[in-house]
Amino acid sequence: MVLRREPTARQMRLGIELRRLREAAGLTAVEAAALLGTGRVQISHIESGLTGVSEQRLRRLTSHYACSDEEFIGVLVAIAADRTRGWWEDYRSLLPTPFLDLSELEHHAKYRWDVDFLHVPGLLQTEDYARALFSYVNPEFPESEVERWVEHRMKRKVIIERPAPVPYETLIHEAALRIRAGDRATARAQLARILELAEADHITVRVIPFDLDGFGGAGSSMVYAGGAASKLDTVVRDGLNGPVFIDAEAQLSRYRTLFRRVETVSLEPERSRDFIHQLAKEL
Repeated sequence: MVLRREPTARQMRLGIELRRLREAAGLTAVEAAALLGTGRVQISHIESGLTGVSEQRLRRLTSHYACSDEEFIGVLVAIAADRTRGWWEDYRSLLPTPFLDLSELEHHAKYRWDVDFLHVPGLLQTEDYARALFSYVNPEFPESEVERWVEHRMKRKVIIERPAPVPYETLIHEAALRIRAGDRATARAQLARILELAEADHITVRVIPFDLDGFGGAGSSMVYAGGAASKLDTVVRDGLNGPVFIDAEAQLSRYRTLFRRVETVSLEPERSRDFIHQLAKEL
């Protein structure tokens, strides 16, 4: 079987979950291979996402792993059978792979939470705002490269603009709303865009104001993508080389709790819209 040169994060996640089930069952890779009549290397390739697995083999493994969660197994089967070639594939070899993995993750997410402290969340950004950010962070980029990044970011917004959009909740710190990535006109247009999107039933925007006592959550920026099964939720954080994907259950639980803590101190949606209106008037 031909091995994948560069498995996607989604393909690797399937392998990770199968490995977790095997280890929870107390089986070695050699013992798991025997269940399929194959070798340890084949199991290693499946668990690393380097090769796929058929529904029949996947169900045989999960049966021997004593996994009784039929919903979870069904989702794993769906991932294994997925042959989606999304719009993000047009950017393969043009943008770093983690950003394509993020687009794929968003495409399959059942809901999305964001927390941002320095920048307006990507899904809410205008073209001019995104262009100002990319131009500043990567001053060596030629204009064509900047436009490629902007185009990719704009296409990612499809998840909140398509006919069946993803429920989206974002917590934005006042600092992110006040920092002018571009000029005043860009800032005004950006705030107006946030207000426009905040009117949609599936989008909730809350502002975290400066005027808070005892708030130590400035390091809690995150993207939280809800999976088709809760065990497949994913947290995405910024790393030195792009997005970092977090999927360990203990960490997911921590970030769920952290999101709710930050949400508790943020303004209600209506007050948040009033707050943003006032900021726009000050520009």
